[in-house]
Amino acid sequence: MFTFLESVAVFSVLWALWRFISSSFTTSDLDNIPGPPSGSFLKGNFGQLYNIHGFDFHTKIAEQFGRVIGIFGPFGSRQLYIYDPKAVHHILVKDQYVYEETTAFLAYVGLLSLVPYDNPTEQCYPLPSSNGIVFGDGLLASLGEKHRKQRKLINPVFSVAHMRNMVPIFDDIAKKLSDAIELQVERGAPEVDVLYWMTRAALEMIGQCGLGYSFDPLTEGAVPHPFSKAAKDLVPVLFKFEFMREFMLPSLVQIGSPEFRKRAVDVLAIPWRNLRRLRELVNVMDDTTTRIYEDKKLKMDRGEGTEKGAAPAKDILSILMRANREAAEEDRLPEREVLGQLSCVTIDLRSTDTTSNAFARILHLLATYPDAQERLRKEIMEARDTHGELSYDALVALPFMDAVLRETMRLYPPVSTVIRTTRQDIVLPLSAPITGLDGREMHSIFLPNNTNVVVSILCANQDPLLWGSDAAEWKPERWLSPLPQALINARLPGVYSHILTFLGGGRACIGFKFSELELKATMSVLISKFRFALSDKKILWEMGGIVTPSVEGLPGQPQLPIKVELVESKR
Repeated sequence: MFTFLESVAVFSVLWALWRFISSSFTTSDLDNIPGPPSGSFLKGNFGQLYNIHGFDFHTKIAEQFGRVIGIFGPFGSRQLYIYDPKAVHHILVKDQYVYEETTAFLAYVGLLSLVPYDNPTEQCYPLPSSNGIVFGDGLLASLGEKHRKQRKLINPVFSVAHMRNMVPIFDDIAKKLSDAIELQVERGAPEVDVLYWMTRAALEMIGQCGLGYSFDPLTEGAVPHPFSKAAKDLVPVLFKFEFMREFMLPSLVQIGSPEFRKRAVDVLAIPWRNLRRLRELVNVMDDTTTRIYEDKKLKMDRGEGTEKGAAPAKDILSILMRANREAAEEDRLPEREVLGQLSCVTIDLRSTDTTSNAFARILHLLATYPDAQERLRKEIMEARDTHGELSYDALVALPFMDAVLRETMRLYPPVSTVIRTTRQDIVLPLSAPITGLDGREMHSIFLPNNTNVVVSILCANQDPLLWGSDAAEWKPERWLSPLPQALINARLPGVYSHILTFLGGGRACIGFKFSELELKATMSVLISKFRFALSDKKILWEMGGIVTPSVEGLPGQPQLPIKVELVESKR
């Protein structure tokens, strides 16, 4: 007799084999597109694409096959890897409601939320259970009309007016971060793990600006808030499910009744340490954010902060809750969806991972290019001499700081790819024709329903046909001159600076302005106070779910040691 876990594994393999065998009797445009050989029958090319050391593979296939590449998914399934500008525009903007989140993503949310759903292609999500949520019933976990309605209410929350109010908070937290680093320098520390400190600071920024709640005093030896640890550990744990969610979960969540599936997860969690750990993290985050929400709701019901002369809370959640109460009935979100937006505040803004790793990358680059670091420091110091504390307008007016940020986000996007699935048969047009394996010139690609399409953010941002022969080099100066005409003409649909780092269309990162301002405010404080130099240790950048630094020989242990000294010490 099979155990339950063995039965699930056997069912998943048989289901995948059936799909492979049935697809073998049909051919499509995908079979005619050149690409690399399958890495293995079980994983296809996914083991190479989503390897923590996979950067070279992405670069290699882009150089060998160009912008349109046929790849193998699990069990021989055919998929598309693409960064053709016209195709990307259709995927992310023009036909964005055909190219939706993958079935694996829907299954993933359904399983982790322990909720029933029988049709993973429906354009909605059920209410997450009280056990905890990862994506909740918010922007990350909604499709179609529900997604449009939610985004309509949330977009104004990230207006310039609200961003201005956040600069003093960013500045105050950056100064606490600076004090913590200075203390280590004064104690004679040969180097500082800037990723560790920036991760703590980023969570505190999202805590105060996003939720109106403080998680971390940013002092050495402080006991971390349970939410802080859970948020920090979430993405690395999620990455361990990447392959499983792709080819097993879509079938698993359709087995039996909703009650059976919920019991199945309970059973699986007993021997499956990663699943058990994931549920623990989710529960901690859900419990914390729900308490914060309920506290704010109680204060609003009591009218606190509305009396004459009282300043209303300016954090994102409070603004969203007030906006929802004041919205017309047809635009108002049910309470469960407002709660769901907490996941967007804590995950879509990538406060603990994307922002902290992006800032770590900036510091690593500035340590690598000391002349650029000195130029940036001079610009910041001159601005401080003129304005004192840098306001929103002063920060966004610093040209070289802006160039450093844009170039880093272009060349080193924290997330390398995004996957979409077709929800109906569709023809995908191309900017330029490709030659198929049969010698036929292809100006477009017919994609059957339920075809996975991998959009390469990494390759689109480094496309030499758009950026020139130096596209693979870090050159902030390129942003201080007119951009290449080929790039302008291509009209790559990114919401930020002609790059795909924050995506484009209706599912673009809604908080990219928040992240941009957070990074600039932190740079303005740290670069003016400290000088950064490379450590003697070799730093490797691992792909993972989010690109993360580690020390050679210590894989899977995120850290970025850098030598730090006070600027005054060399004056």
